[in-house]
Amino acid sequence: MSKKNLIVFIATCLTGLTFSQSLSTNNREPSSSSVTSVVEIELKVEALLKQMTLQEKIGQMNQYNGFWDLTGPAPSSGDAAKKYEHLRKGYVGSMLNLRGVENVRKIQKIAVEETRLGIPLIIGFDVIHGYETLSPIPLAESASWDLEAIKKSAEVAAEEAAAAGINWTFAPMVDISRDARWGRVMEGAGEDPYLGSKIAFARVQGFQGADLSKHTTLAACAKHFAAYGFPESGREYNTVDVGTSTLNNIIFPPFQATIDAGVRTFMNAFNELNGIPATGNTNLQRTILKDKWKFDGFVVSDWGSIEEMVTHGHAKDGKHAAQIAANAGSDMDMESYLYVNELAALVREGKVKEAYIDDAAKRILRVKFELGLFDDPYKYCDEQREKDVIGQPAFHEAALDMAKKSIVLLKNDNQLLPLKKQGQKIALIGALASDKTSPLGSWRIAAKDNTAISVLEGMQAYTGNQLTYAKGADVSLGQTKFIDELKINTTDRSEFLQAIAVAKTADVVVMVLGEVGYQSGEARSRTDLGLPGVQQDLLEAIYEVNKNIVLVLNNGRPLVLNWHQEHLPAIVEAWQLGTQSGNAIAQVLYGDYNPSGKLPMSFPRAVGQVPIYYNYKNTGRPLMPTPSTVFWSHYQDVENTPLYPFGYGLSYTTFNYSELQTQVVSDNEVNVSVTLKNTGKFTGKEVVQLYIKDHYASVTRPVRELKGFELVSLEANESKKIKFTLSEKELGFYDNEGNFIVEPGDFSIFVGGDSNTTLQSKITL
Repeated sequence: MSKKNLIVFIATCLTGLTFSQSLSTNNREPSSSSVTSVVEIELKVEALLKQMTLQEKIGQMNQYNGFWDLTGPAPSSGDAAKKYEHLRKGYVGSMLNLRGVENVRKIQKIAVEETRLGIPLIIGFDVIHGYETLSPIPLAESASWDLEAIKKSAEVAAEEAAAAGINWTFAPMVDISRDARWGRVMEGAGEDPYLGSKIAFARVQGFQGADLSKHTTLAACAKHFAAYGFPESGREYNTVDVGTSTLNNIIFPPFQATIDAGVRTFMNAFNELNGIPATGNTNLQRTILKDKWKFDGFVVSDWGSIEEMVTHGHAKDGKHAAQIAANAGSDMDMESYLYVNELAALVREGKVKEAYIDDAAKRILRVKFELGLFDDPYKYCDEQREKDVIGQPAFHEAALDMAKKSIVLLKNDNQLLPLKKQGQKIALIGALASDKTSPLGSWRIAAKDNTAISVLEGMQAYTGNQLTYAKGADVSLGQTKFIDELKINTTDRSEFLQAIAVAKTADVVVMVLGEVGYQSGEARSRTDLGLPGVQQDLLEAIYEVNKNIVLVLNNGRPLVLNWHQEHLPAIVEAWQLGTQSGNAIAQVLYGDYNPSGKLPMSFPRAVGQVPIYYNYKNTGRPLMPTPSTVFWSHYQDVENTPLYPFGYGLSYTTFNYSELQTQVVSDNEVNVSVTLKNTGKFTGKEVVQLYIKDHYASVTRPVRELKGFELVSLEANESKKIKFTLSEKELGFYDNEGNFIVEPGDFSIFVGGDSNTTLQSKITL
């Protein structure tokens, strides 16, 4: 059937239909127009499915990576030729890592104009924190606690990527992680499920917008389902072993939040859970995600994860792996070739139900209809829009705004910051200070190297001081690539002397130290959380000649900073802030922007504490019973607490909390209020954080749980009463059967500027 005839057939099926049904999708209450749209799409999907052969349905479940130079001839041999053949037969449902309007149009033309049914492809790409214009890495954005800014950041990323022909992003990553050794903490929202859920919701809304069919939006993908952020030893791709309570109360909530936001796709995880790889885990994908949570989008595997079930020791061979994955509810195979090669035979042999194939194909087709690809397969292929949109000034302004909001002030003794704007000699030291690539962070596939504003460039915009730069030492050696191991400089100190000479005559030394961009991200696990290479030696050498040091950190994970906290007067956590990094840092250092960021992850005192997190469970022996007694839960060589707790962050002004009041309205509703006053000299923003402690429960609860926050801006000496309402959603938890319950009992309510706040009130429900 030609595409024209297919469209006529579908239109005929729709004629005379009424739309009186009351439908809802993803737990949202739809308008009458959206109900109509949902019904229309379902009818179109069913009509199309009836025209498809078994192999064509399976083809929708097959995703290939980009494979040849589209400006040249079609491939004649190898895997590329096979992929090309499958495209022309309609045996490919999606392509990834294909970008640029010219390239996307050419591949889409094959799918739409050269196949029997003309079903368009969905084009996927890792748009993680921007496309070509990059915002801060997601962990840094999370430090802003600014949900509107985070949503805006995703909107910008979506519009820019969509202009390049992409319509599906493999983001947001919503994995909760408590282990800074794991490199992919840079890609998530940190350690807390409440904050993580709010951010997950905002990011999905930003990517997908209010109307997924617009050419400025992308289908979002919640990943990695599930527990990918809990690998043993913090080692990438490692085994995961978590309890039911952790799974239900810590790991699942951000994924549920994405469904509430209407996310259209999920990605499963590389890890196993309860001895079963996530890709082949029926309980995760069918029982929980599709049946219990009513998710009606589709699930894509991670790269080659279906085939990796053989290596896991869960599948006998590739054919067996395809059987397990399809039966478990993994709808699309990313780059393992197994579905397209094996599923038809498995259906004929009765090992995979054809109903499962139909369900997977329906889910994929549904999203394609929602994206409007059947209405216009080339809607994302406008060359002029690509030229006009990518890199536009408004995107850079948004990236700068997000970057400033992501910076966390960790220490500022004697009000060393903000820097004076004139009359000072400032030494700027560190290879990262002049680096125009590392600030882009990891997952910068579409961004060009050397396009970030460096700290040096940002500070050079302030001309009132005498600024002198010295590299001091390289952090890494040679080229840095996403797929290659880094070579860290551990020996070369040849430029120390020049840096020392510059520091000796300076009034203030600004040192930019930390990790190069590819030192965090996928497959970038570390056992040492100190400054890499010779940077610590450089720092201490500078300290010997000038103690007036502002340490600016560029990094993608929490670091161990004990020496720095003890010796240095000022520490700024500036993460990897993207394209506008240097401008954002300079504006904060000079006080044109008052930092307001708060840590989304705890910073340990020692790597031996990791995983460390604020919402831990009490042991039976949490406190020292008598002086010098050993029989309590502790380390011999370091205290239990983190160096910087979750939610921590300073400002150039100060804030006071008072008048905490609580009112129990009912068994599942509590009103809370607190007065916040700006007691300093500067206008500033504060993230007011509310925590609860459930003192006893049928399943033990953490010592504290974040259950509310508000970003508040106050003028100097201004006060404001902040109000919260705790509902059933905040007061309850999941039991070990997965039921959400609220139990009566005693609760403590804490409100303050970080998770260690002492201002509290007690209530009884």
